[in-house]
Amino acid sequence: MKKGDLIQGTISKYVFPNKGSFMHTEVNPQTGEEVTRSISTKGKGVLPGAEVEVRIKKKRADHADGILQRVIKESDLEACKPVCNHYYQCGGCTYQTVPYEKQLELKENLVKDLLQEYIDKTPDFKWDGILPSPSPFCYKNKMEFTFGDAEQYGPMTLGLHRQGSTYDILAIETCAIVRPVWNEIVKYTQKFYREKKVDFYHKMKHQGFLRNLVIRQAASDGGILVNLVTTTRADLNEPARANGISEANAVLCLDEWVKGLVALFESDKIHSLEGHNRLAGVLHTENDSFADAIIPQRVKKLYGDDFLMEEVLGLEFKISPFSFFQTNTRGAEVLYDRVREYAMGVYGLDKKGQSIAENDEAVKDEQTAEKTEDEKPVGTIFDRYSGTGTMAQLMAPIAKKVVGIEIIEEAVESAKVNAGINRLKNCEFIAGDVLKKLDEVEEKPDFIILDPPRDGCNPKALAKILDYGVDNIIYISCKPTSLQRDLEAFYDAGYKLVRGSCVDNFCHTVHVETVVLLSQQKPDDVIEVEIELDELDLTSAESKATYAEIKEYVLKEHGLKVSNLYISQVKRKCEIEVGENYNLPKSEDSRQPQCPEEKEKAIRDALEHFGMI
Repeated sequence: MKKGDLIQGTISKYVFPNKGSFMHTEVNPQTGEEVTRSISTKGKGVLPGAEVEVRIKKKRADHADGILQRVIKESDLEACKPVCNHYYQCGGCTYQTVPYEKQLELKENLVKDLLQEYIDKTPDFKWDGILPSPSPFCYKNKMEFTFGDAEQYGPMTLGLHRQGSTYDILAIETCAIVRPVWNEIVKYTQKFYREKKVDFYHKMKHQGFLRNLVIRQAASDGGILVNLVTTTRADLNEPARANGISEANAVLCLDEWVKGLVALFESDKIHSLEGHNRLAGVLHTENDSFADAIIPQRVKKLYGDDFLMEEVLGLEFKISPFSFFQTNTRGAEVLYDRVREYAMGVYGLDKKGQSIAENDEAVKDEQTAEKTEDEKPVGTIFDRYSGTGTMAQLMAPIAKKVVGIEIIEEAVESAKVNAGINRLKNCEFIAGDVLKKLDEVEEKPDFIILDPPRDGCNPKALAKILDYGVDNIIYISCKPTSLQRDLEAFYDAGYKLVRGSCVDNFCHTVHVETVVLLSQQKPDDVIEVEIELDELDLTSAESKATYAEIKEYVLKEHGLKVSNLYISQVKRKCEIEVGENYNLPKSEDSRQPQCPEEKEKAIRDALEHFGMI
């Protein structure tokens, strides 16, 4: 076997995200010995049981990576025809030929496989399955379409990336995961700029105007925000001319394009489409970045509003053009509802904040009344990577205070506005990097919600979060491999999985949301037993102070926050008995954070104060 060889096989192993492999055996021509390698590949049709042909890209001693050339025989999972006419050419919707029920089963099993190591360590863990999206089709509320060409020197095309290509753009007549009205907007814009002979942005040459067309739509009222993304001038390698911006606007014929859009929405073509569709606003964004991402340098409103209003679980949210918002609005409601269920369950409440204790009518009656801040069951909730503050505001009714941190300033400003719209006075939102801002927040959290970006938590930020030592943390992950990686740090810090489930917010794709509830292992769990009074030794070290009292003393006297893990480490050094397995490393080579010298001195001071040493 060498690079470039074509190898055939049947996919026997399949892992997230959409990566399959098969075993291949060949005879070494020099030694005559049989050599068996695992050959991995990915792409549409790479599913368990599929017979594929791959071209070897990299060869190693025990495995090789291959580029998918063709699917010789489809997997039995591919039991339905694609809804979209572009399925086999487009780079999206990998699972569209798999019945939706089978998609859910496949995603659930892939996630459980990733988490199995930690599930096995937690016998009392409860898996709650996978929740489907309310609408498997036409569910997306945002899509970025790209200007380019279908083939080199071909006509300008507005659409989505062709499968396996960075540059080739596929013209989309219909897309099954967006509303039909979007297809009409795309077709109109492509036709308009083809007729005007406006060139698209060439990534390699750094020349041209047209880059992206971004469409967002509110599920609640059907409002649509259309954003045309362009460069400021035709040649980015040349210095900007004094009239560059105005020249660009003239070339782009923005006023004429907007008038055409307005006319389109007034036409019978749009009125005949299913659902309520209205043109809420039109924007022009200038982006001269060489990166293949929309980095807005200047945003100009051309028509209507520069925002959308959305409703999620009874709360209203103002959505700005570039602020993060879950791409599946009704699916997001399912996701957030599951998060609230997990959080409320910790405090013996249902999703509405009512007691779930059996026959506890007095408690239920009491909880129906509006609560003061002091009567709320949760103290302070930290929402890290809070975005526009959706999750924080949904948790606000049960918390005395919610503190959200988000690096994107626009999202933070939107979160503050949204809190005002929803009349929530107990929400604070801070703009900045989570790693840096954690040290600036004076409040100690009682509960933490993590919803990090796709790559997961910054390891240094995660260490600081774990240092709080809160009893319960909810982790929301849109990339389960990132969650799998971060779980090692949680378990090393004494946490364990309590509950977990998936929510399918990305129908027909390989992606899925995962929600887990993690709880701190308790060193002071109590078992009720009958003892004689003369057997009770009130001078034992363990009776002197609880972990919470030690933390409070250290914070008050030394201004330091310490975790249960650090306290247990120092107690062991002082030969004070702690829980048999509490916060011990799970293996000899486990990476466990060690208590810093400054915090160790502070903890020793607390132990002396309470007469424990």
